[in-house]
Amino acid sequence: MKGKLFLYLILLAILIVTASCAVHKKTSTKNNSQQKEESMKIKKASDLGGNVEEKTIYFAGGCFWGVEGYFKKLPGVLQTEVGYANGRTENPSYEDLVYKNSGHAETVKITYDKNTITLEELILHLFRIIDPFSINRQGNDVGEQYRTGIYFEDDGDKARIESIIGAIGERYKKEGETKDIAVEVKPLVQYYSAEDYHQDYLDKNPGGYCHINLNMADEPLLNWEEYKKESDEELKKRLGEESYHVARENGTEAPHTSPLDQNFEPGIYVDIVSKAPLFVSTDKFDAGCGWPSFSKPIMNHTIKYEEDNSMGMRRIEVRSENGDSHLGHVFNDGPKEQGGLRYCINGASLEFIPLEEMEEKGYGDYIPLVKENSKS
Repeated sequence: MKGKLFLYLILLAILIVTASCAVHKKTSTKNNSQQKEESMKIKKASDLGGNVEEKTIYFAGGCFWGVEGYFKKLPGVLQTEVGYANGRTENPSYEDLVYKNSGHAETVKITYDKNTITLEELILHLFRIIDPFSINRQGNDVGEQYRTGIYFEDDGDKARIESIIGAIGERYKKEGETKDIAVEVKPLVQYYSAEDYHQDYLDKNPGGYCHINLNMADEPLLNWEEYKKESDEELKKRLGEESYHVARENGTEAPHTSPLDQNFEPGIYVDIVSKAPLFVSTDKFDAGCGWPSFSKPIMNHTIKYEEDNSMGMRRIEVRSENGDSHLGHVFNDGPKEQGGLRYCINGASLEFIPLEEMEEKGYGDYIPLVKENSKS
């Protein structure tokens, strides 16, 4: 009797462990647009039960009306405010910048959830909307107040800022650019809130002046070419039986069987089907569950979420946006210091691209997101 009970408990334990990343088999006849409409609307880590951890950074990128209008649209940005930073006088007014040469930069104070959007990602957004080689000019606006800059309060941010700007600079050089980046990186010495009429200016004046295309904030920061669908036969031949079963038939690999589970080399993890980037090594950790685990996706737009009520449980399934591959599930039992989420992912749905091969394989734009040693 005791032997049968012991065997029953072992089988029950195996079932529970497997269920943690397993998904019910489902065959969908819906087209991609229908699936996107029915996917869960997840925009930030707290939507999934993750922790909110606030940080602040200050960006100067020309006229602060447009810079604020852009950044406040990004998932993970909690609050914005416009003001005047790092000048030669105290308590300046807007007129002091324009007529009295106060030396302040029009600056946006950005409070963000570091578990939803990283400092590196924010900086990539800044470089998207500025001319990084222009000195004291952005768009039609000319003057010292329109210089570009990144101002930090946390000394620990300095190395990260310089690292990603260095990586961005290398990308420009490879593309033939000879000019030096003109974005200044300095500690925040002083910051004063701007007058009320400047705050949320484009919300109050929708047709107001803006040197930035705000619609870009709704577009993926780094895009990947759309996956061209293959036949089941072609895909099965290319992927192999197990990866095809997991990615296309919503299967689950056995725990502790994927070589990617204990891989912690620097690089990125891409969708085995579409090759679109999904996760970065910086966010990978050993959860002890037997499947590769990450604290967040490489970018918010790379992942979509669907409710999964199979096996008598309520879970959130994780799928790739580009290739619609089944990846695994996301849980809120991850390390608190990394945001509290655990993306439990089948290694069979992933391909690892080492840092040293990213440029050659077409992932050079993502190199700035890979940090070899630090985690945050």
